[in-house]
Amino acid sequence: MKLHATVASPTDTCKTIEVAVVERHHHRSPPQAIKLSPIPTADDNNPYNLTSPDDENSGEEFFIPPLNFSMVDNGIFRSGFPDVDNFSFLQTLGLRSIIYLCPELYPESNMEFLKANDIRLFQFGIKNCKEPFVNIPEEKIREALGVLIDVRNHPVLIHCKRGKHRTGCLVGCLRKLQKWCLTSVFDEYQRFAAAKARVSDQRFMELFDASIFKQQSLPFSCSKR
Repeated sequence: MKLHATVASPTDTCKTIEVAVVERHHHRSPPQAIKLSPIPTADDNNPYNLTSPDDENSGEEFFIPPLNFSMVDNGIFRSGFPDVDNFSFLQTLGLRSIIYLCPELYPESNMEFLKANDIRLFQFGIKNCKEPFVNIPEEKIREALGVLIDVRNHPVLIHCKRGKHRTGCLVGCLRKLQKWCLTSVFDEYQRFAAAKARVSDQRFMELFDASIFKQQSLPFSCSKR
């Protein structure tokens, strides 16, 4: 598990916080709560001044990222399903939109959080099918990708239930639009899916035709990897 945070000084007009929690092993541990201090210290052993809830300053506010949270690109994040424990952390991202890739209704508590923070919900109901050779709904992925690359929706969070398969497919299609090589696309997908990586997902990403979006100007990095 790797954590990284970058926090601007109190005099800056904005604050950017990036925390990556990537599941790399079969055994999953719960996301760690972290405290983000306004000004990073020069401590070589702790350059970003990250502390755990067990530290002495128990009165500080802690932020818990959702399962499998990571930054995809400037203004684009991914994760598993956020719950009430993650709301304080999500507020630090200044989200405008959430792309939700499950067919189930959004919980009432999550809807209240979106309303209170003026966050727009885009839902694309893609069933989580574990069966091989089952077609992923390409039309829904294309619709979600259209929302994803629209800078007016940024900052945006993509999530399904675990942040692995459906989220991984959408991010993989974005990477193809960014002209990543397939090896890098699959490597990123597998880092989140780990032992549960699906051949059908990778086949879908390999065959996905992103040319329909190539006429649009991407508002973020578009480098080959």
